[in-house]
Amino acid sequence: MSSADHAITGRRSLILAACMAATFMTAVENTIVGTAMPTIVAALGDFHLFSWVFAVFLLFQAVSVPIYGRLSDLYGRKRVFFAGASVFLLGSTLCGFAQNMHMLIACRALQGMGAGALQPLAYAIVGDIYTPAERAKVQGYLSSVFGVSAIVGPTLGAFLVEHASWRVVFWVNLPIGAVAMVMLGTFLREQLHEKAARIDYLASLLLMAGGGSLMMAMIQAGRLNALELAALVVIGVGALAALARHERHMAAPILPIRFWSNRVIALGNSGSFAIGMVMMSVTGFLPIYVQAVMGGDPTVTGIVLGSMSVSWAVASILSGRLMLRTNYRTSAMLGGAMLALGSAVLVTMTATSGPAWAAAGAFLVGIGMGCCNTTYLVSVQGAAVIRERGAATASNMFMRIVGQATGAALFGALVNAVVMHHAPDPAALSAALRNVHIVGAAVGLVVLWLGTRLPAALSPVTGAENYPVVSR
Repeated sequence: MSSADHAITGRRSLILAACMAATFMTAVENTIVGTAMPTIVAALGDFHLFSWVFAVFLLFQAVSVPIYGRLSDLYGRKRVFFAGASVFLLGSTLCGFAQNMHMLIACRALQGMGAGALQPLAYAIVGDIYTPAERAKVQGYLSSVFGVSAIVGPTLGAFLVEHASWRVVFWVNLPIGAVAMVMLGTFLREQLHEKAARIDYLASLLLMAGGGSLMMAMIQAGRLNALELAALVVIGVGALAALARHERHMAAPILPIRFWSNRVIALGNSGSFAIGMVMMSVTGFLPIYVQAVMGGDPTVTGIVLGSMSVSWAVASILSGRLMLRTNYRTSAMLGGAMLALGSAVLVTMTATSGPAWAAAGAFLVGIGMGCCNTTYLVSVQGAAVIRERGAATASNMFMRIVGQATGAALFGALVNAVVMHHAPDPAALSAALRNVHIVGAAVGLVVLWLGTRLPAALSPVTGAENYPVVSR
C-alpha cells in the first residue's frame, strides 16, 4: 500500500472497478441518448427543444459537481457518492416514463443533479488511494471508460431503439449503479478529515441562474424578442458577477477562485472546458448528421460513434504512459492537435461522403479526447493536497461539464439559427451542422495552444513542487 492509502484503505483493485462502473454510468449517458435522440424527437415532438435534453442534464450536473466535491472533502467520499447515485438512478428511472419533451427535460435535470456526484468522486477516490506516478496509469483506465462507453452506448442504444423502446436506454444504468454502490459500500473504508466550514449553497443557486439564463439565451435566441433576450443576458451576467463577488468572501467556496492562481490548475481546467465543447460537437450533433443528412440508421450511427470510443479508450491508456516518459505538455499538445484535425475532417464532410468519412473524423477526435482528458485531470490532482483533492478534482470536472453544456447551447443555437428559417431538411441541417464542426476545429486549436503553456519539466514523476500548490 502507498502513502496515500493512509487516508483511505481497502482493496484497491475492487475499489477501482467500482469507480470505473460509476464513471461508466455518466459516460454512457450522453452516447446512448445521442444515438436515440432522433427517435426520441420523432416520438415526443418539439424538435427545437432537443438541445435541452443534453443541456439541462449538463447544467444541473455542473452546478452539483462542486457541491459534491466539497461535501466529500468534509463528510467522506462514500456517503456523498451514495446520495448522488440514488438521485441519479431515480432520475434515470423517471426519464423512461416521460410522455413529452418537457417532462423528459425535467427528469433529465433530476438525473443530472445526481450525476454530479458520480464521476468526480470516482476520480477523487482513485486519486486518494494511488500515488501520483500510479495515478497517471490508473486515471488513464478511468478515462478509457469514456471510450468503452462510446462503443457500448451507441451500439446498445441502436439495438434498444430498434428492438425494444427508446425508454429502455434510460434504464440500463440501474443494475450498474446498484453494483457500484454495493462494491464501494463493501470495500471502501475512509478515515474522515476534521469538518470545516459550511457548504456555500447560495453560490450554486447563483451559478444555476447565471448559467441557465445564458444558455437559454443562446439556444432560443432566434425565437425570443429583443427584450426577452436582453433580460436573459442581463440576469445571466448579473448572477455570475454576483457569484464571483460572493465567492471571494467565503471560507469554503464551492469554486475556490484561488485555484486559478495555480498555473497548472488554471491550464488544466481551461483545457477541460474546451475539450467538453468538442466532445459535445461529436456526441450530440454527429448522430443527427449521419441519420438526417446521410440517411443512415441507428446502427450506422453507433458504428460511427464507436470509432471515437475505440480511439478514446486506447489513447487514454497510452497517454498515461506517455506522460510518465515525457511530460504533461507533450500529451496535451498531441491531444489538442488531434481534436483540431478530427473536427477539420468533419467540416469537409458532405451528404455523399459516407459514414466512413464521419467515422474517420470521430476517430481522430477520440484520440484527442483520450490524451487531453487524462492529462488535464492528472495534472490538476497532482497540484492539490489531499485535503482539497475532492474540490480540485470537482473543479476540473466542473469545467469540462460546463464546456459540454456551453457546447450544447452554442451548437444548438447554431443549428436552430439555420433551421428556424427553413424546414429541417437535409440541406439545411448539413449547412447548420458544418458550422458546429468549424467551431469545434477552432476550439481544438485553443486546446493545442493551452498544452504549449504547461511547464515543460512537469510530469507525474517530477511532481508540482516548483509550482504553486493549493493548500489551506
